[in-house]
Amino acid sequence: MYVPAAFREADREKQFGLIEENSFGLLVSVHQGEPFATHLPLLLDRAAAPNGRLIGHMARANPQWHEAQGQTVLAIFSGPHAYISPTWYEAEDVVPTWNYAAVHAYGTFRAIHDPGGLLKIVGQYVDFFEATMPKPWKFDRESDYSQKLAGSIVGFDIEISRLEGKWKLNQNQPRSRRQKVVAVLRAAGDENSQAMADLITRQLADEPQELPPAPFAT
Repeated sequence: MYVPAAFREADREKQFGLIEENSFGLLVSVHQGEPFATHLPLLLDRAAAPNGRLIGHMARANPQWHEAQGQTVLAIFSGPHAYISPTWYEAEDVVPTWNYAAVHAYGTFRAIHDPGGLLKIVGQYVDFFEATMPKPWKFDRESDYSQKLAGSIVGFDIEISRLEGKWKLNQNQPRSRRQKVVAVLRAAGDENSQAMADLITRQLADEPQELPPAPFAT
């Protein structure tokens, strides 16, 4: 991923946070000499490896896993994003842009076929995504249906070898303009705009304040 220095986000906690908050990712590998991608939820195990490990499963009928075994694959996670109008800056000589946050995770794909391992992965999915439900659904690994399910999927894990984070949040603009962007996004009211406004606000809080020009020496 092309990441200019101003937009690089190397903080591991922020990278992990984006993955967990936006866990529906895009898994990319090479299949029959061409790029192949599958959209699917991925779980992050932070403690399993120095850079974490991704866990998932896909339909056994999906051809991606056949050649992905042992490959270095790419998992893409996209966070909030928003069009930024130049009118929001209230300044001259500006252009439109698009703000976004994303994490790219690279690692080696390892397929999992044994029924016990597959049902464990499905159980982890259920525990993670049902946790916020008013009445969480329980997964019965011992049922006949669950055993049949295991035969229709392939599990996998990806030990992450490298993480790239890009937080493109108007860092190339003065602080005052970025604050105006936040104000417009807040007024929009939709969930995505609010999430982008939150990201920019946190980024501003982490940066040193702009200092006024030093007075001339007398």
